[in-house]
Amino acid sequence: MQVVVGRIVKPHGIRGELAVDVRTDSPEERFAPGAVLTGKDRDGRARPLTVAAVRPHGGRLLVRFSEIPDRTAAEEVRGVTLWVDVADLPPIDDPDEFYDHELEGLRAELVDGTVVGTVREVVHSPGGELLAVEVEEPEGRREVLVPFVMAIVPRVEVGEGRVVLDPPEGLLEA
Repeated sequence: MQVVVGRIVKPHGIRGELAVDVRTDSPEERFAPGAVLTGKDRDGRARPLTVAAVRPHGGRLLVRFSEIPDRTAAEEVRGVTLWVDVADLPPIDDPDEFYDHELEGLRAELVDGTVVGTVREVVHSPGGELLAVEVEEPEGRREVLVPFVMAIVPRVEVGEGRVVLDPPEGLLEA
């Protein structure tokens, strides 16, 4: 299994550097020189990309990959998503922190045990993390964004396959 650690936004300069939006709490480990990431394009084609150099730049990282020698090659990987194998991720010591892949697919229940849906994705927004919960209804499915804060998500029980929600009135209504 693999998880997303970043996305290539655009080329930077003429030497093949790429502006990367980071999607990991450990960029110094994931983007360390010598690290090998999997780059996947929109069509699902994958290729290994070896970090040759990295530096911060305006809230992003500028990364040079060994396989991308110049601006022309850099243009070809615009929009590529960067992945790492789950097995390569270090364990998390804090019991209140989770990798996105640990939350995705968990059953979402209310505090009384009523199942409301399934966590499909963790959305990273400027205001904080949101759980994208797919809610099943008689008319079909819809997505609800639930703020991933202790007051609304008081328990995460990965071993039991669930997150417990205590939403404010109206949050789950259509």
